Amino acid sequence: MTYTVETMRGPALRVILFSIYAAFHLFAQPLAVRPPRGLGDARMDMSTHVIRADVNLVLVPAVVTDRKGATVSGLSRDNFTVLENKVPQTIVSLSSQDVPCTIGMILDLSGSMRGKLQMATGAVRSFLETANPEDEISLLTVGSRPHSLSDFTADFGSLQNSIVAAQAGGDTALVDTVYLGLSRLRSARHGRTALLVISDGMDNHSRYSKSELLRAVEESDVPIFTIGIADTPAGKKAIEMVDQSRGLALLSDLADRSGGVSFKAAIPGDAGAAALKIGHAMRSEYVIAYNQASANDAGKWRRIQVKVSSPQLRVYARAGYYAQ
Repeated sequence: MTYTVETMRGPALRVILFSIYAAFHLFAQPLAVRPPRGLGDARMDMSTHVIRADVNLVLVPAVVTDRKGATVSGLSRDNFTVLENKVPQTIVSLSSQDVPCTIGMILDLSGSMRGKLQMATGAVRSFLETANPEDEISLLTVGSRPHSLSDFTADFGSLQNSIVAAQAGGDTALVDTVYLGLSRLRSARHGRTALLVISDGMDNHSRYSKSELLRAVEESDVPIFTIGIADTPAGKKAIEMVDQSRGLALLSDLADRSGGVSFKAAIPGDAGAAALKIGHAMRSEYVIAYNQASANDAGKWRRIQVKVSSPQLRVYARAGYYAQ
């Protein structure tokens, strides 16, 4: 999206540009996702205008929590520091608004979730309690292949009813399902989007590799929030615990690279509490704006670090973006 302004310069121009772009970020339709050449109809290219405009304004969504994982609101731009490729940037503006969201939920119903299904479905119900009535939410499930239980809807009661008789079984195509979840967000009605993944993180039946998925996540502008449903070590073989650790690490990586937040749930009540925190985090997102340092890096990865002034707080933001 290109905006041309020729008659104004300086801070007033930056404020106007930020206001225009912020409105687009919050309310416009997401850009389309196209299948890349040579990968088949099911494959897709997540390259979009991720977090910058052609006016060289970079927008960085960020979530701030305290040590207990509770979302912190009411901060000013003086509380934040942004570095791009390790170089400090001047923050032009900071905004924080609770606006309707388009959210893709992914619920793992594969065989590895037997014994953990009650916690997982409980997390779905808890998350729906935090929803804005104007949100639209879809529900995909993980099995031997991705399965759609619901298109985007604001009828949250029907979403809850769709998982009442849910059963776990089959192989696990988690990576493919996350890919599909990202793809479906291209039809979002709202400009603010997010993906919520409730799973143990294991995968044994996907066409995509984990590295392909992580690259797609880096190139998208969708924050991914995850709840890792874990078994306790009691009665588990060492190899089973290793597999579980790898699965939870994947979920954490998805969140870290996209600017989302990851939680681990191992006992009853953990998953529901995590879902409530994620719901509040989605509604308390900050958007930090700064001017891109260089306009000559098309196609190059620009690493971003966002810091918050208080050591008692933690900030979650995207790891970077590909300059365009």
